[in-house]
Amino acid sequence: MDQPCLFCRIVAGEEAAQVVLDEPDVVAFLDVRPVFRGHVLLVPREHVMTLPELPARLRDPFLEAGQRLASAVVEGLGAQGSFVAINNTVSQSVPHLHLHVVPRTKGDGLRGFFWPRTKYAEGEAEQHAARLRRALSEG
Repeated sequence: MDQPCLFCRIVAGEEAAQVVLDEPDVVAFLDVRPVFRGHVLLVPREHVMTLPELPARLRDPFLEAGQRLASAVVEGLGAQGSFVAINNTVSQSVPHLHLHVVPRTKGDGLRGFFWPRTKYAEGEAEQHAARLRRALSEG
């Protein structure tokens, strides 16, 4: 990469951020445009664009740090729980894998997911499940 991405610059210490976790494989910092105060972004140090591209050797450190951050927003900020999410390509404002950990409290105003829900037509659920099973067995 000629121009390192924003998150790579944060990881390298070239861009300011409120870092909350700094470990050999991952870094976590506050989102500058948080859904709620304490909204954290967890990134692998290595430039990886999406979750499917995350190397096997980084899966456990990444997920384990995500678990600790989900606990930390409860213990450290008094949240009742958290919303944890990853966008892959679509809605991914920075093309570097990042896990959102958003502190939640009952009545905070966030309603379910950020997108509208839909329903399956007759037989569609079975078709989609079969397509996913096929893709998983071939992958």
